[in-house]
Amino acid sequence: MSGVVVQNLSFKTGQTLTVTGVPSADSTNFAINIGHSAEDIALHMNPRFDAHGDQRTIVCNSLQDGNWCEEHREASFPFNQNEEFQIKITFTNEEFLMTLSDGSQIRFPNRQGAEKYKYMYFEGEGRIHGIEIK
Repeated sequence: MSGVVVQNLSFKTGQTLTVTGVPSADSTNFAINIGHSAEDIALHMNPRFDAHGDQRTIVCNSLQDGNWCEEHREASFPFNQNEEFQIKITFTNEEFLMTLSDGSQIRFPNRQGAEKYKYMYFEGEGRIHGIEIK
């Protein structure tokens, strides 16, 4: 998963992006980034097994003009190393709604308010098996 970039694939309001993958057995964290570019990320979703001082925590944030905004932390953590996950991300003008493998949901504001994003970057220790937009 370390460094998979998808560009010019339109992800529009009302659509759902489904990402499936498997964190490696020794994964400390991985991230899904959605935005306009590497310096302009509307959603940074970062499940952390043990990284950056966090354990079994999901951190969401956005990056605007190269600067990180206020972090949003989620206690629910349905991820396990070496076990397949599925994340469904739907967005509106107001928010991103992420549905995790166990059915729990995370809401994160669409701080940029855009109706379309065309940049996705997947990073961390693991493998992405599928990316689908419907």
